[in-house]
Amino acid sequence: MAVLKPSLAALAALSLAGCTMAGPMLGTPEFTAAQVSRAYDCGLRVDRSRIIGRLPADQRGRFVAANASYAVKSYNAPRRCDATERERLQQELRFGARR
Repeated sequence: MAVLKPSLAALAALSLAGCTMAGPMLGTPEFTAAQVSRAYDCGLRVDRSRIIGRLPADQRGRFVAANASYAVKSYNAPRRCDATERERLQQELRFGARR
């Protein structure tokens, strides 16, 4: 039984790691919407209209739908962000807005 407990703990850790890695793929409007949502959670200012304006016309609807979905989830999101995460989000949103 003692051998089983560490194995279960390792399996649980791997399962949780998989959950945190799953999400929208980089470069998709859904990914950008997730970044915008997280930026709001971190208290950053986001120019949503500028981001939408820089997306190809056929991707704007997907962004808006995904952003609305994340907005509902953000009420339960953690509000704490460290300086590293804030800087990363700012850079990613700047890069995404230039595409």
